[in-house]
Order: sequence, then C-alpha cells, then structure tokens
Amino acid sequence: MSQNLKKSGLRLDKFIAKATGSTRSKAKKLILSGQVSVDQKICKSVGLIVSSQNQIELSGDVLAFTGNRYILINKPKGCICSSKDEQYPSVFNLLGLNNLDKLHFAGRLDVDTSGLVLISDDGQWTHRITSPTHKQAKTYIVTTSEPLTRKAIQQLEKGVLLKDSAKPTLPAIVSTIDDYTYSIAITEGRYHQVKRMFAAVGNHVVELHRRSIGSLILDETMEDGQWRHLTEKEIESF
Repeated sequence: MSQNLKKSGLRLDKFIAKATGSTRSKAKKLILSGQVSVDQKICKSVGLIVSSQNQIELSGDVLAFTGNRYILINKPKGCICSSKDEQYPSVFNLLGLNNLDKLHFAGRLDVDTSGLVLISDDGQWTHRITSPTHKQAKTYIVTTSEPLTRKAIQQLEKGVLLKDSAKPTLPAIVSTIDDYTYSIAITEGRYHQVKRMFAAVGNHVVELHRRSIGSLILDETMEDGQWRHLTEKEIESF
C-alpha cells in the first residue's frame, strides 16, 4: 500500500460513499468485500485517509476524487432522461444510487433512442458538454426507412433547414455503413435534431443510437442499462 497519503484527505469509506452516491454502510461493505483498491492494491481499511494523489478503483473502475459523480450509461429504449418517472420510467431507476436529486443529464435522449448518456452533479462540467459554444461532436448510428441518396448526404453535410427553424443546421459528417445504416456526427443539440434532419431530406429514422460524445466512445460490449463511473482521464477530456 502506498504511504503517500495526505492527512487533509478523506476516509476511504466516506470517499467511496461520496463518489458513488451510496451510503457509508454500503461503502464499508464494498471495501471489506475486497472490491476497492488503492494504488492498484486491494484495500480493506475503511478508515484509511486517501487523497487526490491516490488512484482509487471500485471493481476496476477508477473513481474521481472531486467529490462529484460522473456516470456513463448505455441507455436502453423505453426509458426517459428525466429525474422522475413520467409516462415512461426514468433512467435513474437503472442506477440504484442514493442522492439522485442533484444528478442531471449532459444531453438527453428520446424514449425510443438508445446509447451513450452522461450524468453528473457537476454543473460546470455538464455545461461544457451541452453548450453550443463548445461544439462537442455527438455521433449517432441511424437506421433509415429508405437508402440515402448522394444528394441527401450532401445536403446533410452542408446543413439543412429544419421545419419551424429560422436557420439551417451546422454541417454534419455522414458516413455510410450500409444501404439503410449511417453514422452522423453533429455539434448542435436541437430538439429531435437527427430525426428532423433526416425528415428534411425526405427520409425517416427507424432506429437511433448515440455512439459517442466528444472523444468518449460507448463501449459496445456494455449491455443495455449497464453503467459505470467515468475515469479521471475521461472527465478531464471535456
């Protein structure tokens, strides 16, 4: 175990509880069961003082030492990006965490759209992701009802005028996967934007899946509804 610990840090059980949104008692159970490591060594000392100089992992996931929570989830279809259940259940039901009232979404997805969703209680961090001024690219995999024509792809890449919009969308990057499947990267976050863009070129979106935000790419081995904490490197990439 590394001895390079700051006395001004936090008890390990308190840190685990704060970083994961769980209770202190649950945090202690995680530590005592050997699921927590400090500086790449299993640690079962709940009272160990840890600081930002230590690498703390829970079941292999590196936890941030900021006190805030940063969560990535592979959102399944059939649930909504809302803090509470409405017509459909909230994504928060999949997390199993406490203190959910402070968490919010860094870019929502529709009920019938799946894929990468980021959740945090760090308002400045989520603002950097969602603010148009930062132009964070978001990539979607789109299944269409009809193949896109070359002209339609060119229109999407140039920018299209959406219904009830005063100005066209910013240029997109479109790649063909097969006749009915496409990858599209956009830097805006207008309401139902991707669906409306494809409608603007005379097509219809059958399925929509968000694959990436910025440099953060969803691990496709993650099952629907599976989630994890972001690493320090991933947090700092925004």
